[in-house]
Amino acid sequence: MKLHYLAVAAVLAVAPQAAVAQTRAVPPAEASNHAADRALNSVIADYETYLKSIDPMTAASEGDVAAMARLPDVSRAFEMAQRAPLQAFVDRLRAIDPASLSHGGAINHAFLVYSLGRSLEGIDYDTSRLAFDSEGGPGTWALYVGGSTRLNSVAEAEAYIRRIQAFGDLFAQTTENARRGLATGMVQARSVTESALANARNDVAITPDAEPLLKPLTTLPPTVSQADRERLTAQAAAAVASTLVPARRAWLSFLETEYLPKTPVEPGLGNRPGGKAMYAYLVRGHTTTDLTPDQIHQIGLSEVARIRARMEVEMKAAGWTGDFAGFLNFLRTDPQFYAQTREDLLEKASEMAKRADGGLPALFATLPRLPYDVQPVPPQIEATYTTGRYNPGSMQNGVPGHYVVNTSKLDQRPLYELPALTLHEAVPGHHLQIALQQEAEDQPYFRRQANVTAFTEGWGLYAEYLGEEMGFYRTPYERFGRLSYEMWRACRLVADTGLHWMGWSEEQARACFRDNSALAPHNIETELQRYIGWPGQATAYKIGEIRLREIRARAERELGPKFNVRTFHDALLTEGPLPLALLDQRMDAWIAAEKTR
Repeated sequence: MKLHYLAVAAVLAVAPQAAVAQTRAVPPAEASNHAADRALNSVIADYETYLKSIDPMTAASEGDVAAMARLPDVSRAFEMAQRAPLQAFVDRLRAIDPASLSHGGAINHAFLVYSLGRSLEGIDYDTSRLAFDSEGGPGTWALYVGGSTRLNSVAEAEAYIRRIQAFGDLFAQTTENARRGLATGMVQARSVTESALANARNDVAITPDAEPLLKPLTTLPPTVSQADRERLTAQAAAAVASTLVPARRAWLSFLETEYLPKTPVEPGLGNRPGGKAMYAYLVRGHTTTDLTPDQIHQIGLSEVARIRARMEVEMKAAGWTGDFAGFLNFLRTDPQFYAQTREDLLEKASEMAKRADGGLPALFATLPRLPYDVQPVPPQIEATYTTGRYNPGSMQNGVPGHYVVNTSKLDQRPLYELPALTLHEAVPGHHLQIALQQEAEDQPYFRRQANVTAFTEGWGLYAEYLGEEMGFYRTPYERFGRLSYEMWRACRLVADTGLHWMGWSEEQARACFRDNSALAPHNIETELQRYIGWPGQATAYKIGEIRLREIRARAERELGPKFNVRTFHDALLTEGPLPLALLDQRMDAWIAAEKTR
């Protein structure tokens, strides 16, 4: 789940391209300077301890029971306090010559320098002033925490109850961040605020029997006595009633009476004080490149034209003799393309997910141990939620990955898009990539938990393309749906930069999706609000996918008959994600090694 608006000082974000570009690739055969590697490992060990202290959500996912009692501190004071330790890590890394490190050490050094630089740069932008987005605010955490937690002991349950109590601070800190945004003019647009308000009202309406945070208490293992079950359940319910319920009400009141009246109608970060500089920073981070918003906009326009030509081919293959606009209207309105019940949609997604599982061995030599399930989006947030998403699981805590499908508004969830959605969110997309990353036991903690949007979302989009190699798309409509999804990501480049950099209106941004993709009208509106409220993130998908396909084309060209797609995908995934420039270096080294085999 993408809970970006509660990011802790952007500490886990990746850093600017320039830092990586200065680091040379170290051939695998190069001898290790043991002293340099030991010095680096000491820094990494200390950094791991630091990360676990500021990111209890991730630490808990790896079995840290103490971390299960905490939520992130999202206050500005805490964010500012991170400058000194971050700079201290940078100083220690500067004392280590990358050229003296082993191959793996050089990658770790470069990635850590990269991440720290990004984090330090972000402190000055104070991005937490945008304290919520169209999918909600701090209340969304309750849905995520409740749905992703499995309690395996009394100690874990007791820690979890303390986490419930910590929601009071989380709501209060988020409110103060939003107030600081109001004071400085860094505010969300009216439409985004109205979407967040709708979710806040749904949160306030949650009844005790439907409280997501109490769900983990209902599945305690048999080793927990009945007396402990009753005690823990009562304590958790009391924590919700005394802490979470008042916090939800206060947040709703704040949005209604204090925030909404001061929100501007016009979208776009560029319309806020200092917004253009912040947007350029966000784009650099999400894409892990030095591309400017203007350059990204032009890439988007080029991709729109290329994909549109392919869509015309599939339209004709479907037997359509009319124009493109007429075909889009046909796809958006004909009942044959829509499930009739929520259960039907979920069953179709489940069948596709299982069929995708069967296509994996031909493309991957290494598969994750962690399984995944298929779930509906929680009803409290489905109205403003995206079509589907992936939430990571945890082998240590006994939680599967979750492929989450929005089963509301069935006439807006076309089945011709479902194959691409399934490949992106489940396998070979997010679940495969993220589970392998979590299971990369040879990698340090910061590598196993790194969030590199361009790689992760680029891989998800690349996985949709792999469906062609898998023979997954069975009809011209499904192939058109795949291209429509790719068009969606190309239009993101156009619309996101248009909104936040060029001063576009919502209608100008809407036109690309409406006129060039088969996205349903509701999905277009939901996505527009997502881009307005989450500046820059939408640019990562296409930029990352373009680079991944370039790397593959380079490997195929240089290796010729030696190219093996299974070992290629292993090389991309099993060491975890990297910023794109560093990924280029690692894969060039892999190609060189393969040539010698």
